[in-house]
Order: sequence, then C-alpha cells, then structure tokens
Amino acid sequence: MDNGEIESADEEIPSRGGRQYRPVVSHDRAVIQMTSMEPGSVSEIPLTKIKVGSQVNIDPSMQEGSSDSHAAINGSKRESKLELFGFDSLVNILGLKSMTGEQIPAPSSPRDGEDVAITLGRPKQVGPKLGTMMGVFVPCLQNILGIIYYIRFSWIVGMAGIGGSLLLVSFCGACTFLTGISLSAIATNGAMKGGGPYYLIGRALGPEVGVSIGLCFFLGNAVAGSLYVLGAVETFLDAVPSAGFFKESVTLVNNTLINGTATAGTAAISTPSLHDLQLYGIIVTILLCFIVFGGVKIINKVAPAFLIPVLFSLFCIFIGVFVAPRSNASSGITGLSIKTFKENWSSEYQRTTNGGVPDPNGPIYWDFNALVGLFFPAVTGIMAGSNRSASLKDTQRSIPIGTLAATITTTFLYVISVLLFGALATREELLTDRLLTASVAWPVPAIIYVGIILSTLGAALQSLTGAPRLLAAIANDDILPVLKYFKVTEGGEPHFATLFTALICIGCVIIGNLDLITPTITMFFLLCYAGVNLSCFLLDLLDAPSWRPRWKFHHWSLSLIGALLCIVIMFLISWSFTVVSLALASLIYYYVSIKGKAGNWGDGFKSAYFQLALRSLRSLGASQVHPKNWYPIPLIFCRPWGKLPENVPCHPKLADFANCMKKKGRGMSIFVSIIDGDYHELAEDAKTASQQLTTYIEYKRCEGVGEIIVAPSMSDGFRGIVQTMGLGNLKPNIVVMRYPEIWRRENLTQIPSTFVSIINDCIIANKAVVIVKGLDEWPGEYQRQYGTIDLYWIVKDGGLMLLLSQLLLTKESFESCKIQVFCIAEEDTEAEELKADVKKVLYDLRMQAEVIVVTMKSWEVHVESGPQQDDSLEAFTSAQRRIASYLAEMKETAQREGRPLMADGKQVVVNEQQVDKFLYTTLKLNSTILRYSRMAAVVLVSLPPPPLNHPAYFYMEYMDLLVENVPRMLIVRGYRRDVVTFFT
Repeated sequence: MDNGEIESADEEIPSRGGRQYRPVVSHDRAVIQMTSMEPGSVSEIPLTKIKVGSQVNIDPSMQEGSSDSHAAINGSKRESKLELFGFDSLVNILGLKSMTGEQIPAPSSPRDGEDVAITLGRPKQVGPKLGTMMGVFVPCLQNILGIIYYIRFSWIVGMAGIGGSLLLVSFCGACTFLTGISLSAIATNGAMKGGGPYYLIGRALGPEVGVSIGLCFFLGNAVAGSLYVLGAVETFLDAVPSAGFFKESVTLVNNTLINGTATAGTAAISTPSLHDLQLYGIIVTILLCFIVFGGVKIINKVAPAFLIPVLFSLFCIFIGVFVAPRSNASSGITGLSIKTFKENWSSEYQRTTNGGVPDPNGPIYWDFNALVGLFFPAVTGIMAGSNRSASLKDTQRSIPIGTLAATITTTFLYVISVLLFGALATREELLTDRLLTASVAWPVPAIIYVGIILSTLGAALQSLTGAPRLLAAIANDDILPVLKYFKVTEGGEPHFATLFTALICIGCVIIGNLDLITPTITMFFLLCYAGVNLSCFLLDLLDAPSWRPRWKFHHWSLSLIGALLCIVIMFLISWSFTVVSLALASLIYYYVSIKGKAGNWGDGFKSAYFQLALRSLRSLGASQVHPKNWYPIPLIFCRPWGKLPENVPCHPKLADFANCMKKKGRGMSIFVSIIDGDYHELAEDAKTASQQLTTYIEYKRCEGVGEIIVAPSMSDGFRGIVQTMGLGNLKPNIVVMRYPEIWRRENLTQIPSTFVSIINDCIIANKAVVIVKGLDEWPGEYQRQYGTIDLYWIVKDGGLMLLLSQLLLTKESFESCKIQVFCIAEEDTEAEELKADVKKVLYDLRMQAEVIVVTMKSWEVHVESGPQQDDSLEAFTSAQRRIASYLAEMKETAQREGRPLMADGKQVVVNEQQVDKFLYTTLKLNSTILRYSRMAAVVLVSLPPPPLNHPAYFYMEYMDLLVENVPRMLIVRGYRRDVVTFFT
C-alpha cells in the first residue's frame, strides 16, 4: 500500500481491484484501541513490520509489552474503530508514542526507496551532530581567514589606499553578506539534508541547475584545498629555508623600490623549489585526508587546534600595531599616526612584478578591478558550514546564525585592519614588506608564520571536509548514474568521495603553479553565490504557499542585488575566466539534461511556470478568443474502436496526426482513453494506463497530456469529458477520432449508437469534430506525399477545413502538395459567380488554392430522370438492402411488442423517402470524390450531422457510403464561430 502496509502471518482477505487486506485486530501494535480498556488484560504484542515507502523494521527487543502500562490493551475484543481506515495509526507509524506510553523521538522522513530502521523505545543510532559554533561558525571562520590577510592585505591597503580599501572590503563583504541572508532564508524554509548550497539551489532552481552549480562548487572546493596546502608549505619553506631538499629558485628584479628609493640594477628574490612544494604538499594533503577519514568526531577535535593559534596570532598582530614602532623596526613603520593615515588615504595604482614589488616596467598593472580579484578569495568560505548540513543538529538555527556571525566578524576585522595598517606604515613599506604583519607582530615574527601555516591548513581541512560531502549529496540524489560510487548511507562517512577529492587535490599540488586555475576557482564560488541569491529571489518573488522561512530579515530585492553583485564581480575579475566557468557549468547542465534522471523536487521554476500559467489563463478570460489568436486544442480519442495490444496505449498514428494539426509543433493536445467499468475497481488500472499514455506521448514528441477516464460506458465517459475537460479558454475545441471502419467487419453492433452519441454531444457542446478515415495509412513524419489536398467545402464551418489544410502544408510530409477547393452546388447555381466569390474569400484569407465548382443533380431531378451508373452504385444498393432489412426487423419487433419503433433505446421516426434521399446524397458526393480526387494525398469533406430521430445504424450506412473506396479522408465539422479572419 502507498501509505503503509502491515505484514503478518495472519490470513489475508482479498478485496476489490485485486488488492489484499488482512483484518486489523486488537492485539496489533499498529492499532490504538478506542474501545473500553480493562486493566490487567495486557496481551502479548507480536512483532510486526511497518512499511513506509520502503521496508521499516521494528526492533524485536521492543516486542514485549509493559505490565506497568497505564492503559492496557483488551485482547479479547477483535474489532477496532480504526479498522475503518485500513492503515496504521499515524501515531504509531511516526513513533511518537509506543504502546507502553513512552515518548520516542520522531524519525526524519526517509528518501524514496531508502531503508530506515525505526527502533521503538530507543533512538536510532546516528553519527555525532554539530552545533552552531563547531558546525558552522568555526568552519566558516577558518575558511574565510586565510593567507591573503597575512601576506597581501597590507599590500592591498598600500595600493588602493585607505579609502579604496574600505570600498573594496565593503563591496566584497556586501556580496557575501547578502548571499548569507539568502542562504539563511532558504535554509530556514524546512528540513535540510546534506549537500549545503547544492541542496538549496537544486530544490529551488531544479536538478539541472543544482547539479551543474554543485559540481562546479565541488571542483572549486577541491582545488581550493590544494591552494591552501601550497600556501602553507610555501610559508613554511620561507620561514625555514633549510627544510627544503632542493635548491631554491632565484628571480632577478630590475629597478625595485626599497623604502621609497629607486635602486638601479637588479635584486634577487628567492622562492622555494617547485619540487619541495610538491613533496611537502603531497605529504600534508595525505595527513589532512587521514583526519577527514576519521569522521566528524575527529575533525571536531582537530579544528580548534588549528583555529586557536590563528586567533592568537591575530591578537599578537593587533598588540604589535599598538606598540609599534619597536627598536628594531624598519624606518617605514611609523606607528599609528594621523599624518601617515592622511598620506595613505588616496590610492596609488601602479605596475609591479609578478611578486608584487613595484616596478615601472613590471608586467602587471594593478587597479581596482584587479584588486577585487585578488581580495575576493579572502571573503569566500561562507558555505563551509552549510556544506556540512548533514552533520548539524539544527540546520534552521545553526546555518543563519553561524554563517552571518562569521561574515560580520571577518568583515569587521578587515575594516579595522584597513584603518590600522593605513595609519601604521608608509606606502612604500606597505608595498615592499610582503610580511608586514610579521614585522609588527608582538613579541616575535615567528608567531605569524605559525598563524599563516595553521590558518591555511585549517582552510584546507574544511575544504577537504565539505567537498566530499557535497559530492556525496549529489550522488545520493541519483540524478547522474555516473556518480553512483560516491553514494553514502544516512549517517555514514563519504569515504570514496573523500578519496576522489584527495586525488584531485594531490593532482593540483603536483602541478604546483595554479595561477591560471585560481581565477576559475573564484568564479565557481561566485557562481554558487549567485545561484543561492537567484534561488531566494525566485522563491521570494513567487511566494508560494510552501515558502515560509523562519528567517524574516530578507526580501527579494536584497537577493537580486546580491546576485547582480556576484555577476559584476565575476566580470570585474576577468571576463575570460567568467566565460570559461559559465561554459563549463553550461556543459554540465546540458549533460545532466540529457543523461540525468528527472527529479521532482518542486523547484521554483515549476512554481513559476504554474503561476505564469494561472495568470495567462486569467488574462484569457472566459470570452471567445479572437480568430487571430485561435489555436487548435485537439481532444484525441486514443482507443475508441477495436483492440490494440496491451502495451500500446494509443494508436501509433494518432500522435502523428495530432502534430499535423499544430503549426511548428506549438499547441497542446489532450489524449483521452475511456475504460469501461467501475471506478472503485479500476482506479489503479487507470493510474497505470495514464502513466503508459504519458510515456507514449513523450516518446512521440507530442506536446500534450494524457488522461484516463473510468466510466460505465464510452458514451457516458465522453459526455463527462466534453463537459468538464479543460479550464476557461484552454478547453479542447476539436474532437479527433478515427473512423470505425471495423464495425461491420467485426459485427460490433454497439458502435453505431456510440459513434452517433459522440457526434451529437460534440454538436451540443459546440466542439469541432475531425474524423480520420484511413488512419493506418496516415503518413509518418518523414513520408513525403505528392499530389493534392482536396477540400470538399459543402457547408460553412468557420474556416476550419481551410485552416487544417494550411496546417498540413506546414508539415514536411505534405509540403509538396497543392490545395484544391471543390465547391458543391446544384445544377441551376451560377457556377462562375460562386467560383469568383470563393477565390475572393481565399485571397482575403492569404490562402493559395485552385477553386473548382462541381454541380450535382438534386434528389428530385434524380427521381424524375431515373437511376444512373455510378462507381459506388453497388455499395448504394447494398446499403439500401441492409437498411430495408434492419427497418423490417424494427417494425416486426415493434408490432410484436405493441410499441412504437424503437432504436438505441429511444423512439425513432423513419421516413423512407428521406432515407433514400440521404443515401443518394452521399452516393453522389462519394462518386464526385472518386472522380476528381482518387489520387489526392488526403481528402477533406464536411461531416453531415446525424439526422434527428433516425436510427444510428442508418447514419453509419450513410457514412460508410460516403467514405467508400477513399483511402485517406478527414471528415470535418466546424462549430459556431470563425477560426480564420480576413483582417490583419
């Protein structure tokens, strides 16, 4: 069962529809007794299995009942009032209360197809959960505070000046702060599983966008880990040069500035060997991976060991700033001075070497845009806490508080540092002293080296912790089958994902020089931030009923500003790397849309489409659509006559014909099939058939929906459909079905009455009708047809027949055909005048067609002149004989039973002369069609309405005579309105 199922050894009782239930008895654990309780009559509670989506096993240790229970179960009574529902009690399924009265923690909702054990009386065993401080604030702080603050921040102040630096910090900080607000709003809108920003973006913008941005963000985190490792190793080798195994690299720099004095000649700058960086980098990465493999518990113990020395080094820097200058300080360190503050207020952008040393001939020119690219990695890392959302105790509380607290703390730190560094040293000192933070640190510079190494290692640890969990979350959603090896069970550690992340990190460490990749990593972070902001913007703007975030300090305008800031920063840093990152994300999106599995997550785009459809529907109103805006919305009968194989939900050619009724495939079709029977018994069969029909429609690439109706009869089902199907002006306006050619061959006597009933219902409901004769021979999409499309325009149909012919010409299979319009008139009609009038109408309708006027003798003239030879004369005489025989049987039955003539359950009036007149009319029309259109690709002819008070059998004879020997025909009846217009 869908909602729940109880398995037991008791005998199962069959019920309607093939489903089986067993009786619910008083000793079942799944039943809450609502009858009178008698103390002291506690019966033994047997072990049961409860299925919620997938199998959920109850711990056998809880099988025994408690004799001290305050409410005993009466085992003598075999009935329960909840037996009416046929399902387990929600109280027992959710585990909110056991039969002993003990309160049990409610389990979280399992994923589809995921086994979750519910242990009554004992909480489910899961891994350790983290709070706000260790789960979000500390990881974010470790990721944000990195090497850029120690070795580049004072240089940025010297280049941009105090004013420019404050603007830079505010600009980048506003981007991350607004992203944090959007993240907080989405994270507090319900329970959040693992995956962090991927989970939020995917559920808001759909699986394609979520996976593409999520994989880019994973790659950015994995490569960023290698950058942090290389930064730590390089700082260590700078501090302890003797630790290197290989010779250092020496770079000569011309025309350097040292303390404001231009030095002619060259200066030598030593850097660690690439091989030392690779060797130490691999060792450090492996050690960090061992810590990550230890799980959340080990990471929680190690993280403070990395963070506390970093905080202590920051404390030492600020102490040193206030006590500067010390006795051994450089002359450029003036101490906190108003004069120095004023001199450093303005910017001084200039050229530098690759190492940042001012050089008039240097290859790099620094301006505000370049500094944004340099500084922005110092504010990234706000997603470090949400990346570990699966390990948090309370995501809805921890993520907003921890993320925003870390963002505000670091931004405040940067603002204070700008003011202090700007007043501490001259501009030359700021630009030339790469480690000014170490020069001013109290009491010794070595503390800063320790702070740099531990801050970068802490950031690397957080990257190697968050990236595998992000990849595992993407794999668990089963969107991309190629990621199936990275799946993890609930509460498990992503070991394979961690190993894969480590291999990426080691590979980047081996490369050593990541200057070309670093901007792309920043782009991946910005792409993720933009995705979070756009997700919140979309959800906030749509304001769906399910959008109820606990975080109230948000607005769609803030999210939009945040997204725009992210995009602006991406192009400020580098438009080329922005294009590369967007191209990579687009390729992943395209791959996911083709190879990925569909995920129904209720994303924001679906909500947007829904609201747009509602607004469009309301704007259309209920009034008639103007002919210029009229679109065919066909209601297609899938299996009205005869039998199809069980695995074929619709005639294969009906979808091809439905596409022929649309211009360039635009428009909606409604495929309907009616199952005869009782709805209660066949409801499940109808659901299965509906799924098969939907799959068939998608396979045939037809824009439409499928509906399965269960009704006592086909006539009753269609009558309900034609009255209720659709909304407003999006109701179907054309009923399409195949002609019942098999009714006489298969002796299906019920078809005539059903056929006539459907046509009459369409006329009453003002629906157009298109009946396809020769559907089996209807050409496929690539079967090119030659010849003509012949229209036998007999009655005014609002131009529907003309419109259908034009729509056929837009299809590749009919584009080589020409249109011929045959106007049927009596002999005494002015043929040339009629022809001219029709040509004028076609010209005004912008339709090219040849007009042919065909005259026919009236019935009266035929009676006077006697019978003539026709191609279908034999069919005509056969129809006369069958009608005469059927009429004789009707009269005999009526005379025998002493009642009026009855047919199809109602009284009929038969005028034999009128019957002959109808037969003659269809005979002449059929003969005309065979004379002029025997080689036509398709013939369109007006549908005659069923005559009142005539037996349905007679009408089928008329129709059979009309379509006799015509291989492919569309019988069309319009409705009381125009579908084409003369006017522009």
